[in-house]
Amino acid sequence: MRKFKIPHNFEFISIIELYAQWIREGKLKVNSDWNKDLKIKFTLQDPCNIVRKSLKEKMADDLRFVVRSIVGEENFVDMIPCGTNNFCCGGGGGALQGGYPEQRRAYGKVKFDQIIATGAPYVFTPCHNCHAQIDDMAEHYGGKYRALHLWTIICLSMGILGENERTYLGPELAALGL
Repeated sequence: MRKFKIPHNFEFISIIELYAQWIREGKLKVNSDWNKDLKIKFTLQDPCNIVRKSLKEKMADDLRFVVRSIVGEENFVDMIPCGTNNFCCGGGGGALQGGYPEQRRAYGKVKFDQIIATGAPYVFTPCHNCHAQIDDMAEHYGGKYRALHLWTIICLSMGILGENERTYLGPELAALGL
């Protein structure tokens, strides 16, 4: 709507922007102390639609602020390149559902290699297509990482992650806080 100057009286805002705002305002009381001794490393996928195509560096900055707040500054390993220069995972634009898994995986191999280079056992994937693609590539290429949603670790960092909400966690985190 902004691009084509279509009049409107509402604002598009991502839940990630709200997470960042609520953490800054103290309304979302997250804490990274759970990871102080564990020192589990996390990296972050910058989704094409919300970072590269629309909200740009502000979204990339908000994502990193949220991640650092929930896992600890020292436990975040950024991909290179990152932000608006990050690579596509290969799962968007209908590719995930398009019926050509080998081509999709071949295209996504650049992302897989980028994730492996971080050494992080967990990848935050704020987009459903990225999550499914990155998880599929781990299985296909033998990656030793897990794709997970921001909300999972936000809840873990608040001590409210339910027993039934630990699907994407490895054994080192699955029982944490129970």
